Amino acid sequence: MGIAEPSESLEPAVWHYGRSAVVLHWALALLILATTALGFYMTSIEDDPGSANYFEWHKSIGIVIASLVLVFVFYRLTHVPGKLPSSVPLWQARVAHTTEALLYVLMVVVPVTGYLGASHSKAGVQFFGLTTPKWAVPDHATAEQFFGIHSVLVFALMALVALHIAGALTHALWYKDTVLRRMWFKR
Repeated sequence: MGIAEPSESLEPAVWHYGRSAVVLHWALALLILATTALGFYMTSIEDDPGSANYFEWHKSIGIVIASLVLVFVFYRLTHVPGKLPSSVPLWQARVAHTTEALLYVLMVVVPVTGYLGASHSKAGVQFFGLTTPKWAVPDHATAEQFFGIHSVLVFALMALVALHIAGALTHALWYKDTVLRRMWFKR
């Protein structure tokens, strides 16, 4: 007669990020991984004919990422997420919050340093073939400084992404709790 199973009635509802946050999260994840792979590839063929196309794609995707990060940060500032499950130890919650904060910082700073480096390069910045306004005088030394910072920050970002993925998978596969489901698409 519609009597709920004891586990169904006692289990609290799993808090879930909104659809916009989930879509932004996974779109950014895919774009960041793709443009990072593209970045490593393009720098390995930097002097080959046709390599400029890869650099232009990398810059264009970087601008898309920067735009989506701004939207994501705004969304995050206006939508407070639910608390982690009480089963998550305090030290893990602290690591998760610190990692998340550093990810946000790097998702802003990495595209900015790349953009500044490209702005000071002879090639400048194009967005999917459209030339953007030039505001900086080409200066190879300045461009290389920004590109050096950009490269170091990319490695830091990838380390944090790896930590983020490891944490999510640990909760899904080891602890078998609801942490990963919070940022997954609802069924």
